[in-house]
Amino acid sequence: MAKLTKKQKEAASKIEKNKLYSLKDASALIKAVASAKFDESVDIAVRLGVDPRKANQMVRGVVTLPHGTGKDVRVLALVTPDKEAEAKAAGADFVGLDDYLQKIKDGWTDVDVIITMPAVMGKLGPLGRILGPRGLMPNPKTGTVTMDVAKAVQEVKAGKIDFKVDKTGIVHAGIGRISFEADKITDNAYEIIQTLIKLKPTAAKGTYIKSIHISSTMSPAIALDPKAV
Repeated sequence: MAKLTKKQKEAASKIEKNKLYSLKDASALIKAVASAKFDESVDIAVRLGVDPRKANQMVRGVVTLPHGTGKDVRVLALVTPDKEAEAKAAGADFVGLDDYLQKIKDGWTDVDVIITMPAVMGKLGPLGRILGPRGLMPNPKTGTVTMDVAKAVQEVKAGKIDFKVDKTGIVHAGIGRISFEADKITDNAYEIIQTLIKLKPTAAKGTYIKSIHISSTMSPAIALDPKAV
């Protein structure tokens, strides 16, 4: 096991062991324990009482964070020529079709989100082995396969993210940066938690939200009181 650095020990000492914090207190504390020289990402991990192996207990959705992610999201719009101007005007970083499909085939995946049209999905199918493991495959359920390309690009740029419960029953998501004010971290975290509650599968039994933790890139995790959120 790796030894903790002096800064890591100092940060850990500020977090009370076995204490469940309110979301407001945790958002302030996460800023207090951050010590990196860069603008750390703030992440949330929510453990759900579901069995992801069962289709009727899969939890997946999208949420628009009220204060964005703090990250400059790189968007690739794979669209037909008649939609290119629309995608560029909306703020897409890369716009095109066949040239980018070839680049992806050659191994290029230097983007965060890919938005496309229903008519183009057939061309993306063969690239599933490249895009799928990276979470880049467009999906109608997350709004990344649509005819309203401009709206989709604008929403992603404004802070719309998609999430999916992993095989261990945990949803991970980035909810901002350490440079955010504490109340903005609180608002973003609250938004995704409430979205998860609305998405509770009817087949899920017992306690649905088992635990919630927030952390920054270099800090220890802070446990939240699920009942207080």
